[in-house]
Amino acid sequence: MSLTPEQARNVAHVLAESLPYIKRFQGKTVVIKYGGNAMVDENLKKSFARDIVLMKLVGINPVVVHGGGPQIGKLLERLGKSSKFVQGMRVTDSETMDVVEMVLGGLVNKDIVNLISQHGGGAVGLTGKDGDLIRARKLQLKNDAPELEAPEIIDIGHVGEVESIDPGVVDMLVNGGFIPVIAPIGIGHDGRSYNINADLVAGKMAEVLRAEKLILLTNTAGLLDQDGNLLTGLSAVRVAELEADGTIHGGMLPKIHCALDAVKAGVKSSHIIDGRVQHAVLLELFTDEGVGTLIRDN
Repeated sequence: MSLTPEQARNVAHVLAESLPYIKRFQGKTVVIKYGGNAMVDENLKKSFARDIVLMKLVGINPVVVHGGGPQIGKLLERLGKSSKFVQGMRVTDSETMDVVEMVLGGLVNKDIVNLISQHGGGAVGLTGKDGDLIRARKLQLKNDAPELEAPEIIDIGHVGEVESIDPGVVDMLVNGGFIPVIAPIGIGHDGRSYNINADLVAGKMAEVLRAEKLILLTNTAGLLDQDGNLLTGLSAVRVAELEADGTIHGGMLPKIHCALDAVKAGVKSSHIIDGRVQHAVLLELFTDEGVGTLIRDN
């Protein structure tokens, strides 16, 4: 089936528009946090895999960090174990951590690796325990409610934060032509495994790898103002203003902070993009308009 003249012009325009971006990002590292609808909708999964493979083929080095909260919840439910959350964090006892490792390090990670491989890419799955990649420390949550005389420490089990990242194994894979796919599980000095928020792992990974870009896939169009309009090109000052007036709130707050911390640490730009859009990663990388919220440190 041949293209109509209008379709052909559109295709040619997109290809021409992408060329300077391909040249600019050749040899650069882009860290992508993969999650949300893009991980569960079959068409979106396939378009994501094609995007990642194409990036590698044109000389860009993608590094994928993935989540898997809904998949963990489903397996726990099948096992008859209820999920409990405190301040948005899953309470993770030893038994739950076993399920987290099974789902993130096994089922989800290998599914992504297989998907990329099916579309012509060479992917290798890792957790933060491989090659001493991610050192974690136990996350301490505080309850500082006004009625308390002093802040109360809440123990939520095997939930951690990034203490340090040793990028050696990732560098080795990238230089060998592979696409690293990383599950956000770290190892503590106590030898225990810790589940870490995937956005935070992606942000720290981008910092350590001196990435050109950090891309966080979400289930929204990006950061919206109070009239529902997409906000982009945000500086640290503008982010502070939007947080003060309540525009940035709820689940978007940690994502914005993660993106801003990355650019403050040297990542050229961070992007919060709509993972519900097919080929969202390519549209963000290779078009003038993009498909989400851009954050930069100036």
